[in-house]
Amino acid sequence: MKLGIYGGSFDPVHLGHLLVAQAAVEELGLNRLFFIPTAQSPFKPENKPAPNAVRLQLLRLALAEKMNCEIDEQEIKRGGTSYTIETLRDYAKRFPGAELFYLIGADNAAKLNEWHEAGELAKLAEFVAVPRPGGAVPNFPSPFRGRTLKGFPLGVSSSQIRARVKGRSAD
Repeated sequence: MKLGIYGGSFDPVHLGHLLVAQAAVEELGLNRLFFIPTAQSPFKPENKPAPNAVRLQLLRLALAEKMNCEIDEQEIKRGGTSYTIETLRDYAKRFPGAELFYLIGADNAAKLNEWHEAGELAKLAEFVAVPRPGGAVPNFPSPFRGRTLKGFPLGVSSSQIRARVKGRSAD
């Protein structure tokens, strides 16, 4: 069984997330893809996401017609800072023998050794970089296994959407 894990704030979920999901299911041959909204990113402690109930409702609406995709609320239920290692340990326990693929933004690939318990993290899943249009080819540091998703890079981000809603430009 091949399982995809797609973590993020999804604040808000948008078309780019859905296109990435479609590409991941098709390119990796995933049986299921789990969207896992984070409670709080360890890399963005100053950014408080929208209320959990709002993000979850938007995800439910966005994924209503997606047969291979589902929402896993474990990081929100755990609360506090969300660490990928905790989530991957849970998946390894719940789905023994499954191939785990963890989707990340291509800009995060080079920083994987900075993630919490990076050595064990590298053993639990293959990492799949999601490219941004015009972005550099991701470099996966040893001991991480990784590949790059080919399809559907879309030049939109949740931070851009939030900034537009507030009436200012992002980045």
